[in-house]
Amino acid sequence: MKNVSHTILTQMVAFTLVITCFTGFILSFVNIEVVNRIHLGSIFEDNYFHSKDFIQESQPIVHALTRLIGEYKNEEHILSGGTISEQEWENEIQHLYFEYQGEAKEFNPNLSKRENYERFKEVYADQLVKEKDRLIKEELEAFRFLLQSLKENDHPLYYASDGVNVYTNQPNADKESFKRYPLYMMFGDYKKEFYPKEIKENERLFHLTQEIDQLDPQSTTVYVAFTKEFLDLKMKEWQHDKATAQTSFYQLVGFFVVGLLSFIYLVLIVGRSSFTDREVGLSRTDKLFTDINLGICFFLIIMWFGFMSEVDIHNFPIMLIPITVPIAIAGLLLVLSLVRHWKNGSLFKHTLLYRSFTMVGRFVVNVYNSGNVGIKTVLIVIGYPIIVAISFFMFPITLGVAAWFAFKRVKSFQAIKEGVERIKDGDIHHHIEVNGDGEFAKLATDINRITDGLKKAVHSELKSERLKTELITNVSHDIRTPLTSIITYVDLLKKEKNPAKIEEYVDVLDQKSKRLKVLTDDLFEAAKASSGNIPLQFEKINIVALITQGIGEVSEKIEDLGLDFRLNHPKEKVFVMADGKLLWRSIENLLSNIFKYSSKGSRVYIDIEEAGEEILLTFKNISAYELNVSADDLMERFTRGDESRLSEGSGLGLSIAKSLIEIQKGRFYIQVDGDLFKSLIYMQRYDDNHE
Repeated sequence: MKNVSHTILTQMVAFTLVITCFTGFILSFVNIEVVNRIHLGSIFEDNYFHSKDFIQESQPIVHALTRLIGEYKNEEHILSGGTISEQEWENEIQHLYFEYQGEAKEFNPNLSKRENYERFKEVYADQLVKEKDRLIKEELEAFRFLLQSLKENDHPLYYASDGVNVYTNQPNADKESFKRYPLYMMFGDYKKEFYPKEIKENERLFHLTQEIDQLDPQSTTVYVAFTKEFLDLKMKEWQHDKATAQTSFYQLVGFFVVGLLSFIYLVLIVGRSSFTDREVGLSRTDKLFTDINLGICFFLIIMWFGFMSEVDIHNFPIMLIPITVPIAIAGLLLVLSLVRHWKNGSLFKHTLLYRSFTMVGRFVVNVYNSGNVGIKTVLIVIGYPIIVAISFFMFPITLGVAAWFAFKRVKSFQAIKEGVERIKDGDIHHHIEVNGDGEFAKLATDINRITDGLKKAVHSELKSERLKTELITNVSHDIRTPLTSIITYVDLLKKEKNPAKIEEYVDVLDQKSKRLKVLTDDLFEAAKASSGNIPLQFEKINIVALITQGIGEVSEKIEDLGLDFRLNHPKEKVFVMADGKLLWRSIENLLSNIFKYSSKGSRVYIDIEEAGEEILLTFKNISAYELNVSADDLMERFTRGDESRLSEGSGLGLSIAKSLIEIQKGRFYIQVDGDLFKSLIYMQRYDDNHE
């Protein structure tokens, strides 16, 4: 083995094996995943009911049915604008209003925002109608496309109804008729039925149920069934695909192992004539700079993807070998060259970048070592004429280079001057483009940063104006509701003579007045917290004890909602430096938020952990409402998890908690992941240096 381990023939055999296995691996993978569309994961599936293929076969039907009965209903519903959400329509109005502000001649900055908005609705009345018609048309086209796609498929069998609208491909669509088929799934009346029962064990079943769960279980019904012929066909296809996937998997493993071992062998022997050699022999190809080498390798990868992207999917196996083999050979030669430089210790030193920086560095060092600034200036003044004199035969070129350099400086100055003029005239979106790293480039960068600050300030001001508008709207809505009830029941109370009715009206008045008090108290507390005008009394607080005691105080509320609180904390005591009353008020707001919006019977996790010099408190709960708003929007005031604003919250809890935490030099964040809602509080850890 020692005699043949480093021979050219042995290296050629190993090189050929690497190229062959690499190409074979890609070819096998493309055949299975791209051409035949068989996923390798099927070899680990027990049967068709546990497979990804079953879910992929059922999901399009379930998705189409849930959209039809849950969103579109029928054409009359779409034409009436029922599928256009308030948020979607509000976004369209805001987009047109911004266009009106920037382009319309009727916009008058001297008028109030409300007056401008009323004028906008008059000027853009026709455009608003057109925008709504466009949205309705898009929804109608999507609705008809879904109907057409369902009509084109006889299988699977389906039935869906919301009590009014019915979509089915079966004349007899009662529940018992669907149960006669060998595979069915039924959703409705708060129940989910699957047959065979193995379907429930499919780990991807949530892809089907998560869409069904969004529908009203009381009024909607969805049935999906496979006939025996259709099921037998799909099971036969799945078994064939699984057998093919197993064969291909063994091929992939074989190609990978042989190719990897051959590549490792080449890495071990390349550059040396025997295992005892210490010196590395470099070849002519190793004269190529290593950074250029890497650039060519990346270019080869991009070129391969570019060539393959132009190939029709059915011609992949035919075209893959002639495209892949030459690129793989060139790439492997370049990689082995890098390996030789790595063994030789010249991987970085043999880069063009290193050489260039070394030359420039030596020149700079020599200049700086030559004397003070006066000497350096004299050297430049004297050096340039000497260079011109030595290269007098190419004096026009030297003069041209100097003129080009001067022209670039003047051009940069002119660009900065024009940019400042445009910014001064109000074009804060203008960006000054000056290339290079000189003083002009630095000046342009500083000016651009100033304009970025101005843009942020304008954006902040627009957002502030929007929040003010929302404040007026939401406060009016939330306060008017209980106030209207109070006025109504007071009028009824004046006329009522029946003591039982009077007592009932007084109870309602008591509830509504308390609701009104909660809203006004929250509004007052939010204003006070935002201003920061709250006295602070920092002290050492055992955060675990504080939360444990607080959970105990609201245990009855927890039991009523069926929530399962899980508190995780370190074994040793954890102390923070904070104002106890304000910290508990913040935590109380988060618990109140959990009680109002958590799904009943779900778990709530409270984690306390150390984060360097801070203590991190994390509150996690599952929302009972669909969280289709971002975390930033939820942090804004008067924003609730339920967009219908039917809950008892004021929308100020998170805002108050954030303000109170920040007053105590802490940090407050929220995160939304699907229906998982997380609140994170970072507080300063207490240490012995605090007084």
